[in-house]
Amino acid sequence: MSNLSTDKIYLDFNASTPVDQRVADVMAESLRSAFGNPSSGHWAGVPARELVERARERVAGLLGCSASEIVFTSGGSESNNLVLKGLFEKHRHSGAHIISTQVEHPAIVEPCRFLERQGARITWLPVDGTGRIDPGDLEKAISSDTILISIMHANNEVGTIQPVKACAEIAHKHGIPVHTDAAQSVGKIKTRVDELGVDLLSIAGHKIYAPKGVGALYVQNGLELEPLIHGAGHESGRRAGTESALLASSLGLACELASDLTHVARIQSLRNRLWESLKEVSGEKLVLNGHASECLPNTLNVSFVGRVGAEILNAIPQIAASTGSACHSGQVELSPVLSAMGVSEDVGRGAIRFSLGRTTTEQEIDQAIRLITDYLNTSGS
Repeated sequence: MSNLSTDKIYLDFNASTPVDQRVADVMAESLRSAFGNPSSGHWAGVPARELVERARERVAGLLGCSASEIVFTSGGSESNNLVLKGLFEKHRHSGAHIISTQVEHPAIVEPCRFLERQGARITWLPVDGTGRIDPGDLEKAISSDTILISIMHANNEVGTIQPVKACAEIAHKHGIPVHTDAAQSVGKIKTRVDELGVDLLSIAGHKIYAPKGVGALYVQNGLELEPLIHGAGHESGRRAGTESALLASSLGLACELASDLTHVARIQSLRNRLWESLKEVSGEKLVLNGHASECLPNTLNVSFVGRVGAEILNAIPQIAASTGSACHSGQVELSPVLSAMGVSEDVGRGAIRFSLGRTTTEQEIDQAIRLITDYLNTSGS
């Protein structure tokens, strides 16, 4: 695992993870031994092809699907775009209605907005104050021309887990495919496609200790998508471009490692320790954003009421974390997620997301608590 400096505390694992040393080692070996084109049948291409297919099996093992249902992509954004645009192109003449939620990642929101300009009709399901949708709202939104339902598995900002399985059951009663963006949930909670009941699922490598620039998409056998990238018949005709044994092997091992969730209890314990300690210091001036129980075990989004999250982090540069609002010319703009949850500006402007990972230590959490406590006690209200 990458070693981070002890005087710096990284609590932004939802944004990106360090590359696991075991993953880096596999990448280094692939650079030395698999330089050939995976599509070539000679001695230089065969090792590359074997690495790609072994990686595909490892990704499939994590998701509980067939290796033939895995498409390698450049990341979560490409996977999401392939689902939305690929299904729209296949069905635009028979239906153009897509259902999603108000708290999706921009990698879902922006492709949907693009598709609206192409004639699609998008329904954005509302969420409650914890960031969860009501499956009943989904049932009401379905119409005769609905071609896709896309609901993220877990929210990247507040960590709230959506009732994907219940939504999939509703969708399948109407014969509608379901996609979930699982970029944030993979490696933190179970993401088996048979248990979720989804037909498509997106993964981003850099969220699970693989490098940036690689991802995967699960596509249930028999479901057809128009490719985003046309060319030769790579990835069974679903994504043109010579496969990278380097990137595929990194994602494959990362997914195999992500299948082991034994470390999650430790991370959740540290997150709870952070929450309880900050609550003890701040009292009623600390508000939890997100669901108290249906939440990713590594994610803590809290608001320091009456303060600005960005100002707190700027004053404590040792801590790498994210805010839930953006400051422009002295004005604070809440994130779309917090706005959709009905969070007031006074509360939302003080939001900070702390997200923990495999390398997070008890000492780091205790140090973060001390730093934040010292700042709150010395800076006034």
